[in-house]
Amino acid sequence: MFNWGKSLPIAALVAFVAFGGPSQAETVSQQDAAGVQSSEEILLTIEVVAEAGLTQKFTLSQLRAMGAESFETETIWTTGVQRFTGVPLVDLIAPLEVKQGVLQARAVNDYMIEIPLSDAVEGGPIIAYERNGKTMPLRSKGPLWLVYPYDSNPAYKTEAIYSRSIWQLESLSIATVTE
Repeated sequence: MFNWGKSLPIAALVAFVAFGGPSQAETVSQQDAAGVQSSEEILLTIEVVAEAGLTQKFTLSQLRAMGAESFETETIWTTGVQRFTGVPLVDLIAPLEVKQGVLQARAVNDYMIEIPLSDAVEGGPIIAYERNGKTMPLRSKGPLWLVYPYDSNPAYKTEAIYSRSIWQLESLSIATVTE
């Protein structure tokens, strides 16, 4: 079984809750280091389909707490080299201990794409929450964008990979394959 606690600080964990619809703006109440209560919007929901009721929701602070990776690359949707910072997909999926299956990624506008779990590798895509050092608003493909390091590997410059580069990402649903 997996343990989210291995990957996230206890203060960053959110209780498992039922999956909310894309139109629901959810917040979670957190206490910062100074003991001040604040509310933060849920940006990403991950659901494991094979595990009934297993859902994890992440705020920006929680995603940042997971550790960040940055790379520079050009994209077909932007002009010039861009610097993206976010959580490596491999690190986000690792605590689930799922080795085979498919991620179904959904955007705010209900665009959906299937991504093989085999894409979640070291040096692979990240769930970017910053572009060029700034958070991304909804109008600028944010707040989350699954970005591949297109310039680092020719295999990342294909129509299939471009179609998986989902922006305004709000949820990942994992359909596991049993061995």
